[in-house]
Amino acid sequence: MPTTEVGHKLEPRKVLKEFFGFDGFKDNQEAVISCILAKKDCFVIMPTGAGKSMCYQLPAMMMEGTAIVISPLIALMKNQVDNIRGFANKSSFAHFLNSTLCKADLSQVVEDMLSGETKLLYVAPETLKKEETIELLKQVKISFVAVDEAHCISEWGHDFRPEYRRIKQMIKAIDDVPLMALTATATPKVQQDVQKNLGMMNAQLFKSSFNRPNLFYQVRPKGRKDIVHKEIISFIKGHLNSSGIVYCLSRKKVEEVAEMLNMNGIKAFAYHAGLDSKVRVQHQDAFLMEDCNVIVATIAFGMGIDKPDVRFVIHYDVPKSLEGFYQETGRGGRDGLQGDCLLLYNPSDIEKLEKFMKDKPVAEQEIGTLLIAETAAFAESSQCRRKVLLHYFGEIFDEKNCNKMCDNCAHPKPKKDVTQDLVGMLKAIGKLKNELSISHLVNYFVGNKTDEIKYYGHHELPDFGFGKHKDKLFWKSLVRLALVHGFLNKNIEKYGLLSLLPLAEAYIQSPTAHEMAVDIEYESVNDEDFEHFKAESICDEELFSHLKDLRRKVAKEKSLPPYVIFQDPSLEDMATKYPITIEELSNINGVGKNKARKFGEPFVEYIAKFVLENNIEREHDIVLKGNSERSAKRVNIILNVDKKVDLPVISKQLGISFDELLQELNQIVNSGTKLNLRYFFNEFLEEDLQNEITAYFRTMEIADVDAAVDYFDGEYSHEELEIMHIQFLSDVGN
Repeated sequence: MPTTEVGHKLEPRKVLKEFFGFDGFKDNQEAVISCILAKKDCFVIMPTGAGKSMCYQLPAMMMEGTAIVISPLIALMKNQVDNIRGFANKSSFAHFLNSTLCKADLSQVVEDMLSGETKLLYVAPETLKKEETIELLKQVKISFVAVDEAHCISEWGHDFRPEYRRIKQMIKAIDDVPLMALTATATPKVQQDVQKNLGMMNAQLFKSSFNRPNLFYQVRPKGRKDIVHKEIISFIKGHLNSSGIVYCLSRKKVEEVAEMLNMNGIKAFAYHAGLDSKVRVQHQDAFLMEDCNVIVATIAFGMGIDKPDVRFVIHYDVPKSLEGFYQETGRGGRDGLQGDCLLLYNPSDIEKLEKFMKDKPVAEQEIGTLLIAETAAFAESSQCRRKVLLHYFGEIFDEKNCNKMCDNCAHPKPKKDVTQDLVGMLKAIGKLKNELSISHLVNYFVGNKTDEIKYYGHHELPDFGFGKHKDKLFWKSLVRLALVHGFLNKNIEKYGLLSLLPLAEAYIQSPTAHEMAVDIEYESVNDEDFEHFKAESICDEELFSHLKDLRRKVAKEKSLPPYVIFQDPSLEDMATKYPITIEELSNINGVGKNKARKFGEPFVEYIAKFVLENNIEREHDIVLKGNSERSAKRVNIILNVDKKVDLPVISKQLGISFDELLQELNQIVNSGTKLNLRYFFNEFLEEDLQNEITAYFRTMEIADVDAAVDYFDGEYSHEELEIMHIQFLSDVGN
């Protein structure tokens, strides 16, 4: 605490130095603090890492009473309370009030509040609306209320929360006090929506630049899954020993990508709402303490984290909005050093996002569709990424100041003069006299008689089809260029309909030269295409035939059936990928490390010789290890078998049939993992009978349990022989 008792007569700079140890304020911090000290409402828009929290923490110390900070994030509350307590001389100085508190902790909060010792109280909107919370706060002098993450109030924000809509009503029930709204991401529409809802239209606005000059933005095409995984591995390994975040939209994808990274030597943890809260905290702490390099997460991760040295942020899936993209990339490079932001873009991801919205109310669908379209426009644009991104937030930016800190400025596509096309397009839009969608305009330019065009009668106008000498992509690119240069207005209230701005009229009268590179057209790739690709992969039939001969020879030497060595699908995969080391062989379908070490040497030697003699070019890309053999289900099975759990109990626990369990066990041993199932079949088969069955298996040319049932004339069931065969494969093959 400052040596002088807290009070508003103190100078903010003096308190800043004495309490926090800083010599000066950043950007608009001092102006915001002065505004709230004067008991005026204020709206604060500051990018991530610019110091929003100081705007309410410092005046809370200086004003009489308790400041209420409404925050949607429990993790953020705890972190900020811990942080502010580190500067204070009493833990009662700051508290949080949410569902995680036990009765004893809740009692302590109430006691400290009523005694007047608490200067800052963080509260979730869900907690604030409770009657007991409002009754408590009525007994306390409130200095002001700060609404953090204020974009949550707006349906146009990237993280809309209905509870936030009732904040003004809840505050009025407590006291009429100054109000501060804070956010890192607010378009002009979101800003207006928030101010209107909070009843603070006359609030003083403090808006900092959204530009993060140390972040490098790049977009790459997201192709087949195997190629994308290799690209991510290469990208991360290019940031050796650096911290980074990979964002995915689904929990399933988070788990898949985290597992893939770990199997390729990158220590990564998953983070999503489906994990136990203790596990989430452990993973978050491991990331903060640098016990792991990478967090693979849904958008739930990062808002409560203050880690300054995140060197890269990867968006595996396209974000639902540019606000979300901006906030998530903003978690990189908060220490001022370079952060690399990679967005992997596939148009089919856009289609999937749009499909997810089909069951939502019409208004929500229209808003969501527009937000997704903005993200697509950013990804497809050949213009400066910064210019496009900042224009979205209502900020004018000269691309010369990008300093080649985006892919389009660092590696620009060839540009052509489009001055006459731009003038012609703006004239045509002006004659239409309506606010229209970009798709309507583009169809009008190229002469497509859509139902919408006919409805307006635009196909009968003299300018209809004036631009048919150019394709749709060109005109879409030119419309986007006109938007960021201020020639066109996008009416957010009418879901993005376009019309001319006065600047366009002036430009038509006195045009200046404009150059443009046509936007990027990305190929749409689906997972189904990838599965088809795998099925159609080309196998070297000559090598496959030689490998079958080699397998027969090795099997004879070891007195084993050939299929125990390697099964045909494994040989086909070898004849497709040409593995020439034991490590590469272990990545072949159905092999695994143990089987590769046990039987692999003659095979990789033969393949290496075959490759050399036939001048075959192999892929020198990253070897991508699959994650199927270590799926969560199979790990569960292996652990339960190790614990000697009854097999029917395992199948019931996993919710699968006994036949499905046997199939999984087969896959496990065929992938090179040893299993000991004797604890199960020892109960119904004597040792001499087991030896008799094993001896028969050694004589089989192919794996055929049905033939074994016939051979023993039904003395053993199919299931009994299947389990014995799995054990046989494990014993002799692994």
